[in-house]
Amino acid sequence: MYRSLVINPGSTSTEIAVFADEKRKWHQVLEHSRGELDEFEFVSDQLDWRRELMEAELSEAGYESDDFDFIAARGGLLDSIPGGTYLIDAEMVDDLRSGKNGEHASNLAGIIAYQLAEEAGIKAYTVDPVAVDEFLPEARLSGLSELPRRCQSHALNLKGTARRCADDLDLELAEASLIGAHLGGGISIAPLPGGRIVDVNNANQGGPFSPERAGTVPALDLVEYIFQEEPDKSAIKSSLVGRGGLTAYLGTADGRRVEERIEQGEEEARLVYEAMIYQIAREIGRMSAVLAGDIDGIFITGGLAHSSYVTGKIEERIGYLGPVHVYPGSEELKNLVRGGLRVKRGEERARDYASSRLDGVRE
Repeated sequence: MYRSLVINPGSTSTEIAVFADEKRKWHQVLEHSRGELDEFEFVSDQLDWRRELMEAELSEAGYESDDFDFIAARGGLLDSIPGGTYLIDAEMVDDLRSGKNGEHASNLAGIIAYQLAEEAGIKAYTVDPVAVDEFLPEARLSGLSELPRRCQSHALNLKGTARRCADDLDLELAEASLIGAHLGGGISIAPLPGGRIVDVNNANQGGPFSPERAGTVPALDLVEYIFQEEPDKSAIKSSLVGRGGLTAYLGTADGRRVEERIEQGEEEARLVYEAMIYQIAREIGRMSAVLAGDIDGIFITGGLAHSSYVTGKIEERIGYLGPVHVYPGSEELKNLVRGGLRVKRGEERARDYASSRLDGVRE
């Protein structure tokens, strides 16, 4: 049996858990108030504070860092790399600490995990971070040479769920040809031949609109709007990512509230919700072309997959492409643990960050 510590920081919380093999033994989410966070100028400045809070909570629960066989941490904003389980090393930590590819709370996970692992004499891993990039060469071209398409997705959940779906289809992942749809605050839809994300809509920049994001918008109209209205840069970014989609139309990102409004007969809520569902189905159809129609199955996961209203209407539109499997929610913690366990059990070799970088992708 392997005991592991899992670290998953978010913008306003820090999630930590202890596992014995795949079984979760203890779990805690530390909430951080806006006032507390405002004390720090940069996310990186929160490092010692978050670590101290986490260690205090672990100690109170009776755990110390040397109780674990390995630590698994949520991947931060790294250089583009293929999917897999990665050993967190000094070079990776340097990139996370400097914010080389951007500032985000998830950057803290790898740094804290590395520090604790070094002190305890164990290994720390990260699994399928958002930086996973397995694009086909032709998928990188956008139509403007100055603006290449970038691979960014909910890779951890997409790849973890692809493994489950392949198992349910009685296929080896390397042989399976799947389409995955992660439906959360943002939406990632990807073709996964052999478990690789060879294309995907960037959830922050295109694809279906989602509970919080605008998705693909008319490009020339957006240009005209910006030059005519001259909105503040941060305001327009927030309109696209954070206050777009359902939030922009209906004032809420909560699908449950929208469905209640539909049940009460609100036509606008029904139209907007079904437009989002329509766009999700359309994107799945688009990704079927990447696989040339060779599809073993389609899976739907993420928070919105709890809704039979959403999943049922998607299946009505795309069920002809192949069997549809629904896996509600996301298993981020378990997927992190499973990556570490595959390495510990000799099923997978931990990848090296420096030698796995995809040269030129982010340049």
